Amino acid sequence: MSSIYNKSNGSKSWFNTQNIILASIAWGVLAVLYFLLFSAKVPDVNGVAKRADWYVVGTNILEALAYLGAGILCLRNWRSRQIVSDRNVWLLFGIGMLSYFLGGIFFGYTEIVLKEEPFPSVGDIFFVVTYLLVGIGMILAVASRRINLEAWQWIIVLTIAAFGSALAWLISQPDATAAATVVEGVSGWKEQAGVFLNWFYVVSDVLLLIIATSLLLAFWGGRASLPWRMIAVATFSLYIADMWFKWATRDPNYQSGDILEVCWILSGVLFGMGAALEYEASSNRSRRERGRKRT
Repeated sequence: MSSIYNKSNGSKSWFNTQNIILASIAWGVLAVLYFLLFSAKVPDVNGVAKRADWYVVGTNILEALAYLGAGILCLRNWRSRQIVSDRNVWLLFGIGMLSYFLGGIFFGYTEIVLKEEPFPSVGDIFFVVTYLLVGIGMILAVASRRINLEAWQWIIVLTIAAFGSALAWLISQPDATAAATVVEGVSGWKEQAGVFLNWFYVVSDVLLLIIATSLLLAFWGGRASLPWRMIAVATFSLYIADMWFKWATRDPNYQSGDILEVCWILSGVLFGMGAALEYEASSNRSRRERGRKRT
């Protein structure tokens, strides 16, 4: 693993894999500490417990920059001719990460500035694009490996698929209070859009969870394993955050910023780390091949 972080002797740029990985880890740790230290609700002037507006703004900034950085790193892989894996996969990932970045901006603007319910909103258009592109990219990545899983590996995939599907279905069932609130407080088209998006996200989360498990097993071991393990773990992190958000928003008075929402930020950080590691591994392989040709 340490060899992946090594820089070439002629590389003097600060924008190298080692610095990117260190910055990503620092960003993830900063996000976790931020949520742990400041996510508690405090009473406002009316005695209602809520999180400070500056805290919610901070969570949006941490998330936005994580996905912006991941998008840039994925697109760098797409533009590089040295990338060993399918460059189209990184194009899909890059556009998906930038789309999630834009979706988060609109989500935060609707919640913080407009003081409106952010689901559904314009941001969901970008979130849907992200799920579609990342899902297609992961399918292409798995297909390129021509996976031939053993029986015990298929058992793991099926077990996780069953557990993830059951959990997502249970969480997506609104209680009577939440359902009544939705009927009374949301207009017709928003209610219909909310129902469609809710099930779209549930199905997408489960499918991504299954693909990520297959990806993790397919790329377990070997030279190209580490970047794709990062991508798989990033998908697991996205699933955890989505499931928590679906559960938490059963409460009509829910306010963004609970601790498990940090998994959204960690997902973006891990996607970026996976892209950086793939770029470095491909560059090292290209240098070795050029060295063999000279000899």
